[in-house]
Amino acid sequence: MSKEVKVPTLGESVTEATIGEWLKKPGDPVAVDEPIASLETDKVAVEVPSPVAGVMGTQRVAVGDTVEVGAVIATIEDDVAAGESTSVEPREAAAPKETPVPAAAPAPAAPKAAEAGDAQTLSPAVRRAVLEHGVDPSSIKGSGKDGRLTKEDVLAAAQAKSAEPAPAPAPGATPAPSPAPSTGERREERVKMTRMRQTIAKRLKSAQDTAALLTTFNDVDMSAVIAAREAYKDTFAKKHDIKLGFMSFFAKAACLALKDIPAVNAQIDGDEIVYHDYVDISVAVSAPNGLVVPVVRDAHAKSFAQIEKDIADFGKRAKDGTLTMADMAGGTFTISNGGVFGGLMSTPIINPPQSAVLGLHRIEDRPVVRDGEIVIRPMMYIALSYDHRLIDGREAVTALKTIKEAIEDPMRMLIDL
Repeated sequence: MSKEVKVPTLGESVTEATIGEWLKKPGDPVAVDEPIASLETDKVAVEVPSPVAGVMGTQRVAVGDTVEVGAVIATIEDDVAAGESTSVEPREAAAPKETPVPAAAPAPAAPKAAEAGDAQTLSPAVRRAVLEHGVDPSSIKGSGKDGRLTKEDVLAAAQAKSAEPAPAPAPGATPAPSPAPSTGERREERVKMTRMRQTIAKRLKSAQDTAALLTTFNDVDMSAVIAAREAYKDTFAKKHDIKLGFMSFFAKAACLALKDIPAVNAQIDGDEIVYHDYVDISVAVSAPNGLVVPVVRDAHAKSFAQIEKDIADFGKRAKDGTLTMADMAGGTFTISNGGVFGGLMSTPIINPPQSAVLGLHRIEDRPVVRDGEIVIRPMMYIALSYDHRLIDGREAVTALKTIKEAIEDPMRMLIDL
């Protein structure tokens, strides 16, 4: 007897998804509510749990297929006879039997990296990275959910492998022949875009087509924030069990600016402007499948510690692929930190239907003039991209200047100045 596994409800207005990977193979034992597949939606990866305990049966669809909510994607066998096999359901009708032919010579063994796929489930991106870099996945400790390998784990292992010195040849051994010179052959690989990447592309292009985008820049002296972190980081971590980072300072500084300039925290809805008396900050987080923007709710009312905890939690869950649709719904303003990747300056694109986004960049020592003298200070360029249909240049520049002043004098955030 078998039980059908159907695509669960994926969230408001989401009607279909793509099979990202199968977490269980036919014949694998499955517990109740244990994930058997991962679905890629427009925003997040969603795991499909097993409704019953049993053995993984037929997989009705393949990786990359698009499925609708309620569609049957697999079966779970709750009473599989010993020795009875379960397999992937063929996508096409089986070919008629042909006259047996003599057995061919056994094929050469597959690379060790490919064999390791039997021991653990690898996503397409991870499998591609394993084959490309020639590493053994069984020797890598996964940092993903339930110890699964991520693409970053494979890249780190490949880098460590390349850094190892080549073993010295044994005395008297014949030196290995030099590698053949490159023939100059060039290769291309065509990979289908994930559903999330397709959605990111559509939304960003839609923002450019719809909004009147403009970016204003400023620079910030980070000396005061760096000094505050250095003075209180140990006490802060001990009391709140979280590190004091830069993002909480910028989130609170943004709250001050949005309170003073409400248009930066508003959005256009048809021929109306919607103003918000709260600040829900979307924080751009890098995930294995692309950029996601979970929302720190009521950032204006939260402490530095709670904002840091929310952001750290989002980062971990983005890496594990456990963010939900609810985590990313809404948001009135976005902060994107390209500085963690070394970016010096950028013009970020707004996250519709929001009207503004704050871009942060790397901190570097630069010469600046203070009290008539040239001194070295840790400086950061900041950028505010905004929808000029709603936000005037004066308002955008004032908002960014308010953020700059709050970062350079954090006391302003304490006394709401």
